Amino acid sequence: MRTRLAALALAMSFTVMADPPTQVMNIYREGELKFMPSKLVPGVSQAVIWGNPAKPGEVYVVRNRFAPNTFSPPHFHPEMRYITVIKGTWWVGSGPNFNPATTTPVPAGSTVVHHPNQIHWDGAKDEEAVVQIMGVGPSATIRVDETGRPKDN
Repeated sequence: MRTRLAALALAMSFTVMADPPTQVMNIYREGELKFMPSKLVPGVSQAVIWGNPAKPGEVYVVRNRFAPNTFSPPHFHPEMRYITVIKGTWWVGSGPNFNPATTTPVPAGSTVVHHPNQIHWDGAKDEEAVVQIMGVGPSATIRVDETGRPKDN
């Protein structure tokens, strides 16, 4: 009897909490994010968390997943981008000549700032890497050839 009363008292002491109203804050839980495969790079998927990356002047937040052994080819973005590595090790390189052997490891918890119109490439080696990217639109990914000239996507 005593055990049952203690269990009942314990159960009654837990209050079910609801999320705060969306006019106060928006909560996006990992399992609720909708990742879509990249149209440019097989093995990469992206979830738009906030904003519209294509809209001029709009702040956006996206999360990218790189499957193991997946790299983006050399490219640049017209806007400044702020990237936080959330999971795994993200490998980064610069310039128009793609060579994963020359990449720099960026472990989880690190931040990278991509400057506008600067050629780079990045990805995952032996484990999945997840990065979160913030910027102000319009965003674009412009692939380049070996000479650094933009090419048709």
